Amino acid sequence: MRPTIKQLFDSIPSRFRPEKTEGMSLLFHFDLSGDEPVQYTVTIKDGQCTLEQGLNGEPNCIIKAKSQTYIDIETGKANPQMALMMGKVKVSNIGEMMNFAKVFRKYDATRTEEKPQSIPSRKPTQGPLVGLRILDLTRLLPGPLATMMMADMGAEVIKIEDPDDPDYIRNFPPMVGKDSAFYLSLNRSKRSLSLNMRSEEGKKIFLDLVKTADVVIEQFRPGVLDKSGIGYQAANEVNPKIIYVSITGYGQTGPYAQRAGHDLNYIAYSGVLGNIGTKEKPIIPAPQLADVAGGSYAAVNACLAALFARNTTGQGQHVDISMTDAVMPLTSLIYAEHSAGVKVDRNSFSLSGSRANYNVYKCEDDKFIALGALEPKFWNGFCDMVQKPEWKDRIIDEGEKAEELIQQVSQLVLTKTRDEWVATAEGHDICLAPILEMDELKDNEQLKAREMVYEMETANGERLKTIGVPLKFSNTQAKPAWAAPNLGEDNEAILAELGISQEKITSLKERRVI
Repeated sequence: MRPTIKQLFDSIPSRFRPEKTEGMSLLFHFDLSGDEPVQYTVTIKDGQCTLEQGLNGEPNCIIKAKSQTYIDIETGKANPQMALMMGKVKVSNIGEMMNFAKVFRKYDATRTEEKPQSIPSRKPTQGPLVGLRILDLTRLLPGPLATMMMADMGAEVIKIEDPDDPDYIRNFPPMVGKDSAFYLSLNRSKRSLSLNMRSEEGKKIFLDLVKTADVVIEQFRPGVLDKSGIGYQAANEVNPKIIYVSITGYGQTGPYAQRAGHDLNYIAYSGVLGNIGTKEKPIIPAPQLADVAGGSYAAVNACLAALFARNTTGQGQHVDISMTDAVMPLTSLIYAEHSAGVKVDRNSFSLSGSRANYNVYKCEDDKFIALGALEPKFWNGFCDMVQKPEWKDRIIDEGEKAEELIQQVSQLVLTKTRDEWVATAEGHDICLAPILEMDELKDNEQLKAREMVYEMETANGERLKTIGVPLKFSNTQAKPAWAAPNLGEDNEAILAELGISQEKITSLKERRVI
């Protein structure tokens, strides 16, 4: 049932989390208009929260919105970031508003309504990583994708989230029923444990889990988990064999270690972004290159390498992954040219569109083909196919001559549709491919044969197509085990495995430790 704005604000003191307010002294004004216009002052000081009607005192932050918008945000029907970006919420101090959001639980009715029934001890039963236990503290994209890939390969991945401040990608649109499509696409095959690790009981449960685990993966800023008492040193004390993987933007050391950043910043520093685009400007790639190549794949590699080393030494270790560092190998060949004294500009590298034989071309129907005729035999085959033998010797053209040839090929390609070119190229070994759109992936015969589009039924009964498992094993087949879990779906089973009684589990629920 939709709460009133008064019910939401009346619940604020009961949703207050004093353990998150050390040293905090703030005053907030809420000035809400619309069908239920109200004004409230919320004060946080000395670990306490007070609520007053009206706008009183000098605020650190003023929040203005329509009451309905605020209700939708508090009940999870609207994404707060999107509301800010669209101007539906106006905030005078974003930093202080973020501090406010961290110290309050979501409205209770949402949590009660969505609380799932626990499922008895489900664990992956097939794949090359069966028997490996991973504790996943990550959020958003890099870590969750890495742990999902390992879960699909049979590892038991326990996704651990604060019950009142879970992975916020759960709220990112687009939604599939109640769930974010992003969350569903990054968290299948995992178990879910909701756990308040700021509480002493929560820390103890986490460290008890560490005793049973092989790997912990986290992606907080350096030092955050150490201060919380659950960092590498604490984990190593209870389990010297633990592999503790930390994914950050810039690494645990260096002058940028504490800087905020996103994928775009990491590919900027690494040299990757400077080599994507036209002569006029860099172009932002749609895929998150640093998050995935520098974060997700690097984390999988790091886990397996550290586990191999543990088999030799008997000891675990802390693995420091900088997404900036780990994405730099994408520029290996470009940097090699630079180091060899070749002047490398955007679009001048031979594999970045500076030559006709390795390029993308627009077709008659406004779709595109990719021509990868890098070697002479493939280029010669293309020239024969289009009856342009005079182009064969121009494979080494550079500069203006290369640009002239690109224009000539472009004009030729415009005479047919994309699919006509693909049909023409059948039987010619020339490295020509259609550039597929997202809605075409599921129907492509190669991707279908490789099961690279996987349709699943979500935990809440919806259906969603996701990316399949990219690695194929002949003897230990890897495949998704189940859909992304609801928050806390495996609480009772996981805690029971630690020997915690049902009575204690009920108590932990009531006190919001889980």
